Amino acid sequence: MSDVTGRMLSLLATLQTGRSFSGEELATRLGVSPRTLRRDIDRLRGHGYPVETRPGPGGHYRLTAGRTMPPLMLEDDEAVAMLLGLASLATKGSADEGSLDEAATRAYGKLEQFLPKRLRPRIARLRTSLETGATAAPSTSAEHLGLLADAIGSRQVVAFEYERKDGAVATRRVEPHRQAHHLERWYLLGWDLDRGDWRVYRVDRISGLRVSTARFEPRPAPADTAIGYLASGINRTREPVVITVDAPAGAVADAFRHDDAEVVPLTERRTRVRLWLDSWEWPLPALAFLDADFTVEAPERFLEGLKGFGERLARAAERDGR
Repeated sequence: MSDVTGRMLSLLATLQTGRSFSGEELATRLGVSPRTLRRDIDRLRGHGYPVETRPGPGGHYRLTAGRTMPPLMLEDDEAVAMLLGLASLATKGSADEGSLDEAATRAYGKLEQFLPKRLRPRIARLRTSLETGATAAPSTSAEHLGLLADAIGSRQVVAFEYERKDGAVATRRVEPHRQAHHLERWYLLGWDLDRGDWRVYRVDRISGLRVSTARFEPRPAPADTAIGYLASGINRTREPVVITVDAPAGAVADAFRHDDAEVVPLTERRTRVRLWLDSWEWPLPALAFLDADFTVEAPERFLEGLKGFGERLARAAERDGR
């Protein structure tokens, strides 16, 4: 934290006590000159904080009462990032009441009133100039994410009904460890008390979430990260495929943006992609759009599938050429 930022926060904390302070008293508290104090007061006003000044003998500085929540002290790029983050989040799911996307939509409309006056025109213009396309993703409860975060922080056991892939519903009792966001899905990693093992749960399939009073001691994590453990579970029945493409890493990453792909640039015009796949068909659309030469390292059955598909394409092109 810079000296200026720290000093501004100290000044704001002092003024938010509701008292009136003389300039000399504030300058002494902050260890600055009267001139620096006046500049800091002007900075606070620039961020939208209504600091009242009474000059002359008996003069003082005071934060005007009646404001329930002061403006957020954001830089221009931070405010833009926050708005764009909310806009992006609002495109997920079905906007059901209480869902994360619905909450983001409401917050998106309220952000402006909590910003400094100097930022409000830009945010208003950004909002009117912005359109976001809908993204297909399950609707997730904002309250569930919040309750799980509380339970993780306080080390409390949770119970909930969980819908499996086949539609069956069963009650789970879990020591929650981490929440993870991966490929437009929210997951909970926890120790299942009834099964005595680490499990991963889709948060959108959880209902009737309850936080119990029972507490637990943290267990050694099953992986360095929840994302890593989640990926290892997803890839358990898949096989590695390595594709080397004669194209820049940026173009390759964009082509495989919907896949769980590890993209490594080899040169400016050559890139290696590592995927975990259960069938050879998955990478074909991305490779077709790249329009570049490539080599594939994969299990034999994958290579046979690619070879057969290539032969069918060649035959189709020959028929069209007649």
